[in-house]
Amino acid sequence: MQVEERVKELVLEKIADREDLFIVSIRFLKSGVLEILLDGDNGIAIEDCVQVSRHVGFHLEEENVIDKAYRLEVSSPGIDTPLLLSRQYQKNIGRNVKVLMLDGAKREGKLLDAGETSFNLEEIVKEKGKKAQSVEVEIPYNQIKETKVLISFK
Repeated sequence: MQVEERVKELVLEKIADREDLFIVSIRFLKSGVLEILLDGDNGIAIEDCVQVSRHVGFHLEEENVIDKAYRLEVSSPGIDTPLLLSRQYQKNIGRNVKVLMLDGAKREGKLLDAGETSFNLEEIVKEKGKKAQSVEVEIPYNQIKETKVLISFK
């Protein structure tokens, strides 16, 4: 069993009673860092990360899953971390996002809705000599390279 698979089992075991929490990613980096990113529909508390870290760390040591030195990091994705899951898109409905498409095109607008295979974006289209218009577009997840939430200081 790979390290990431066992870690996923341990995390799911710990958050089983918390339907609002979910795993964003689990990566064992070449630098020796075992990175676990968690999120919640209403955010995630530091205490949740601490509990998952203790649970995972304890079991990894007890079971001797990793045979070399490593550093365990459990946190929430930062604001500059791209959205990876449809659940993250749903959590950010109403916020402005910047989307980089696989073909290199860039789109920006308000996230209106998110489903399992695509999301809807309200873009402001400006044409020469015309008033700016609001246009709703559907973007399939499989056509994007990355989506980031834009930070607003209003």
